[in-house]
Amino acid sequence: MAKAPPRPLSPHLTVWRWGPHMLISILHRVTGVGLSIAGLAVLTWWLMALAGGTEAYATFAKAAVHPLGIIVLVGLTWAFFQHLFSGIRHLVMDTGAGFELDTNKRFAILTLVGSVLLTALLWVYILEYRA
Repeated sequence: MAKAPPRPLSPHLTVWRWGPHMLISILHRVTGVGLSIAGLAVLTWWLMALAGGTEAYATFAKAAVHPLGIIVLVGLTWAFFQHLFSGIRHLVMDTGAGFELDTNKRFAILTLVGSVLLTALLWVYILEYRA
């Protein structure tokens, strides 16, 4: 019986050089899962508190302004903006544009910087308005 030729191996993480485009791709998946689990849980709690009356809403509001609640809401806000900008990046790439290495890396970095910047600006506005 003849020996089969060796099968080709797929490249893995030791072959590829890590880049910002890889990080953004992974973050897109992570933020999508985070928004669908944590974001949906907070949204459901908020809607149930609205329907539950003044006391239920007061409980939600108290949790939301607690430092841990603010951390969760800031995290969800960042996840939203990161997922949004990453989705726009993927949409542009679906048109066939942005595959050049420098352009792809620049767009990935702008995605991350944009999400952090918009999150910070929004929360500075929210916390200033609340104070």
